[in-house]
Amino acid sequence: MPPQREWFEKDYYQILGVPSTATDKEISRAYRKLAKQYHPDANPGSEDRFKEITAAYDVLGDAAKRKEYDEVRRLGPMAGGFGRPGPGGTGGATFRMGDIGDLGDLGDLFGGLFGGGRQNRRRTRGPQRGADVETELHLSFADAVHGATVTVNVPEDARCHVCGGSGAAPGTSTHTCPRCNGKGMLDDNQGLFSLSTVCPDCNGRGTIVDTPCPACHGTGTERRNRAVKVRIPPGVEDGQRIRVKGRGAPGRGPSAPAGDLYVVVRVGQDARFGRRGRNLTVSVPITFPEAVLGTTVSVPTLDGPVTVRVPAGTAPGTHLRVKGRGVAAGAGKNGAKPGDLLVRIDVVVPKTLTDAQREAVEKLAAALEPAANATAPANARGGS
Repeated sequence: MPPQREWFEKDYYQILGVPSTATDKEISRAYRKLAKQYHPDANPGSEDRFKEITAAYDVLGDAAKRKEYDEVRRLGPMAGGFGRPGPGGTGGATFRMGDIGDLGDLGDLFGGLFGGGRQNRRRTRGPQRGADVETELHLSFADAVHGATVTVNVPEDARCHVCGGSGAAPGTSTHTCPRCNGKGMLDDNQGLFSLSTVCPDCNGRGTIVDTPCPACHGTGTERRNRAVKVRIPPGVEDGQRIRVKGRGAPGRGPSAPAGDLYVVVRVGQDARFGRRGRNLTVSVPITFPEAVLGTTVSVPTLDGPVTVRVPAGTAPGTHLRVKGRGVAAGAGKNGAKPGDLLVRIDVVVPKTLTDAQREAVEKLAAALEPAANATAPANARGGS
């Protein structure tokens, strides 16, 4: 991916609030926190901030892009790489002609120096890959466990349906920008260097809108929802990001590839089950006599109830394991096995007793007392 001009102008580390030495985990953690805080659904009016955060993570979250970004920032004109000249007049850095050509928009800056001129700039400007897009998907517990195919609505910029993308109100038209003569860029020749900047009058469009379209306010675009089908694999976890290749923003140019769509999954709670990775958890109540004497209980699973034997003398809070009755995340892929069902035994203590029940409990307590004293430590029995 060729570097963008924005790489020289924006500090992505500062945008995510992490140092340049941050680990991949620290960058991901910072991104998830900020994306949740500034997501337009949760914080209306924060679309620009959310886009900025997503653009930063799109680069820093990819090891190859991050390496290229760090190198470009180190050598780029706004990062000090072309400041005070060292030996050879390049600040100590050595450049090859291919390096300059690979820097896309930076080639505009040095086109005049190496004789490329505007023809060379037009030749190096190829199709631009579309931006990556992120959205959230709320799933039920069952759909997350079993997997599902769902449709998500992805907001995107589309051509305005009122003005057809011109930005001008119906019945009016645009005219060529007199400052840049319709090129959208201004060239500032400074000796060996030729610096190109976006025309401030037309913002790079090359045309001026005298009467803006009331629907898009002169931008020529409007926000629309695009329906995208996404296959959710079995066992997806809360907060997991699913990449849908090629379903992000469209690229610029006839053969430009589209960006990717990243779906952040939010999994709802279940009334019966909890989850620990691929293991499921469930609580089963039993009575005190059942805990003492042992019993069998019916336990719910994802595929229907199973019978579990509770050994005699089971203490409250004990976990019994039912193998293979958890989440089948990745089953059949790389040999991964389904998780287990962890059954927590809760002993129910009655709040009220009948006279007969109280009498029976008192007799049991009296019968158990000698055994309890016999097993108690010496200091607990008053011994020295």
